[in-house]
Amino acid sequence: MTLPNLLDLSPDEISALCVSLGEKPYRGKQIAAWLFRRGAGSFGEMSDIPKSTREKLAAITGIRQLEVLETAGDDEADKILWKLGDGCSVESVLIREKDHFTLCLSSQVGCALGCRFCRTGTLGFKRNLSVGEILGQIIGAKKLLGPSEELSNLVFMGMGEPLLNRENVVKSLKVITDSDYLAIGKRHISLSTVGIVPEIPRLALGPEVGLTISLSAPDDSLRNEIMPINKTYPLAELKQALLNWPLNRGRRITIAYVLLKGVNDQPEKAVALSRFLTGLKVKINLIPFNPWPGSPYQAPTFEAVNKFRDALVNKNHTVIVRWSKGGKVSAACGQLAGEKLLK
Repeated sequence: MTLPNLLDLSPDEISALCVSLGEKPYRGKQIAAWLFRRGAGSFGEMSDIPKSTREKLAAITGIRQLEVLETAGDDEADKILWKLGDGCSVESVLIREKDHFTLCLSSQVGCALGCRFCRTGTLGFKRNLSVGEILGQIIGAKKLLGPSEELSNLVFMGMGEPLLNRENVVKSLKVITDSDYLAIGKRHISLSTVGIVPEIPRLALGPEVGLTISLSAPDDSLRNEIMPINKTYPLAELKQALLNWPLNRGRRITIAYVLLKGVNDQPEKAVALSRFLTGLKVKINLIPFNPWPGSPYQAPTFEAVNKFRDALVNKNHTVIVRWSKGGKVSAACGQLAGEKLLK
């Protein structure tokens, strides 16, 4: 029988487990630090924990970190294919920035939403990732960095829809933002969602994170076509949820808009997008489509991208064109599919 994975427990749950074994509560915090801050892969590494305590824990729990199946990289990003305990696999992406790394995290094996421009959506949904599997991507990615390299930013923008696995995502965020453990600042974390409207206010009750909305269409008719979730949560409902999203000083919601050649990249679509965003504090990330095998869409021209951006700037929006990194190894936005997905 497979023992429960200690990485799936919160620090408080680890302390409670230690107390149930006759140990002092502080042992739990020590063990959590070994797991989450130091990345210990076995009880034997926990040198300041009594052997008797380690033996009691090893009898009822295990430590199962993610296994790297392969990595593929270019000069911009490294794609990591992780093997999960049940034989499934997911991908995450280490993105090289000027003076740090950003990790693009997955939250599910596959995805049920079927956004037509996203390769992950072609897989269908297999299951949610556990807390330990979410945290395991961070712990494992940090081990791939050099001594002077720093992982300081996280984006929940990999495989899956984070708000359809909200409970595990929020539980992982509490460890991620805790200064005793992974210690990644809340202003360095962003979560991207297509807009699961009932879950947005529930997410706001957890640790503060940046909110990114994958929008990609300015009206219901087009969004219904390219993002089927819009039929369940149309734009009017999504906008109301965004109007209620709590924003601290200086923070804005990010609107991610994937530009598809001849579909949603016309200047009049930009004007319609601006009209929809009226009343919201936002910045807009334009993401030129990253092609993948079998995709029904093409990348927009540079001219179309510039015209779309200029139309939004003329409406006084803050706009950034995000040319995705990692395209040479199918690690760019919308390209993750776990090519070696194990059956």
